[in-house]
Amino acid sequence: MNILILGSEEDIHAAHLKKSLTEKGITVDYLDTRLFPTKLKITWQAITHTGCLIFPDGRKWDLADINKIFWRTFGGVNVPKLTDSYQERIAVNDSMGLLRSFMRSQPEKWVNSWEAYEFHKEKPLQLSLANKIGVTIPATIITNNADEILEFSQAFKDVIFKPVYGGSHTQFLTKEHLEINRMKLALSISPVTIQEFIPGTNIRSYVIGEKVYSAEIRSSSLDFREDKRAKLIYLETPEDMKKQCLAITKAFGLKWTGIDWRFKPNGDFFFLEANFSPMFLHFERETGCPITEELIQLLTS
Repeated sequence: MNILILGSEEDIHAAHLKKSLTEKGITVDYLDTRLFPTKLKITWQAITHTGCLIFPDGRKWDLADINKIFWRTFGGVNVPKLTDSYQERIAVNDSMGLLRSFMRSQPEKWVNSWEAYEFHKEKPLQLSLANKIGVTIPATIITNNADEILEFSQAFKDVIFKPVYGGSHTQFLTKEHLEINRMKLALSISPVTIQEFIPGTNIRSYVIGEKVYSAEIRSSSLDFREDKRAKLIYLETPEDMKKQCLAITKAFGLKWTGIDWRFKPNGDFFFLEANFSPMFLHFERETGCPITEELIQLLTS
């Protein structure tokens, strides 16, 4: 069996998974796209729908012989800097065109696929689709219209804001943020996601195939990622939450994911987001949940 891991040994999760798979006698290598096109060679045969990789050391892997590809991190392509920026742009587009074709040619082999990768970047649609399949979400508006934000903020006791795509932490929306000139300047640069604040605690659920593992994240911070003392407490996933985890995973075209919830004291839970390639080692260490073994099972089944 041959398995590729999209990423490199620089990523501790990729390195851990490669080591774990290798120990089980499985042939594993990294697909580090940053080496393409300078060191990594890719060929695609349009008529036969076949392709191959030639690694920097000369080893060749045919696409037909690759059983699964685990998407950990994607580094794009690394075209050499050219003096002619137009030619450089053409080179980047050509390189990405071949790489995307290779990556999209057999989506059934990927955990997760290019299509799922593209969808996870569209979090407004992610929320809408979750709501459409019957999952409860917080009241949410995504906009760069200051008037709509003012109107929304008046409808709820507490409101939070966060990036549309990601990359920064969640904050409470304050009167200072709502100062009209400050807000218009910020919104002229980028839109923002505004949500009602859901009191309660955070839940992280990992879905691997049909298995679901959850933990409560106990933290005094609004965004637990800022709290180095946050505690992970194993939680037997409520049956309703488990069903929704599996439904979300299927609807989003994922084979594995990490789903974030807000869990109210009365037992209600609200979907926040599904992570396309979540980190998992800390969760596994703290809870004892066998995430690595489940991933190996998913990749070798």
